[in-house]
Amino acid sequence: MAQEWLERWREGRIGFHRRETHPALVRYWPLLGARPGTKVLVPLCGKSLDMRWLARHDHPVLGIELAGAAIEQFVSEGEGEVSRYHQEPFAIYRQGNVELWCGDFFHFHIDQAAEIGAFYDRAALIALPPATRQRYAFHLAQLIPPGSPGLLISLRRAPGDSGGPPYHVEADEVRELFEPNFQVTHLEDGEPEPGSGFRESVWAMVRRGPKV
Repeated sequence: MAQEWLERWREGRIGFHRRETHPALVRYWPLLGARPGTKVLVPLCGKSLDMRWLARHDHPVLGIELAGAAIEQFVSEGEGEVSRYHQEPFAIYRQGNVELWCGDFFHFHIDQAAEIGAFYDRAALIALPPATRQRYAFHLAQLIPPGSPGLLISLRRAPGDSGGPPYHVEADEVRELFEPNFQVTHLEDGEPEPGSGFRESVWAMVRRGPKV
């Protein structure tokens, strides 16, 4: 899986990359209640322009991405000085209010997530095969403090289309994965995308507190 992802970036097969801010982020993020200054975790971030939108709206952003090519493209297409440093096993890039950690999301430790207070997942869950999604949902929950909001966008393919990535994730699976640790609210289902038949679903989440 990791090797396939790296090859996609090397070869420029990144049809999943959007050239504009996702409209669901613009529409729903202000309703989540994340205060200005709250650091937002963006797992498997690629070179998403959504991170720049969050940064412009007073959110420090911490993106995690396996492909160094994606991060290099993000900073080269942006403005401002880029600083680079290491915190093993990650190479870290900072440009303005965006900090990008190059490495495996599953190696990102809770000690490194101390300032995170929200998350945004547009293309992480749907990039993972079924066997990895449970691990992802659990690891994400370990990084997000109780009471913190998040926005997740899942995807359903056209009937009979079982390809991927991006993978088909049913609403029932989203709830099964996240409801043990998050309050989950379905916000909308998008219209089928012309040419692909993909339909996106948008979810608001709030990290549950510890059970007593």
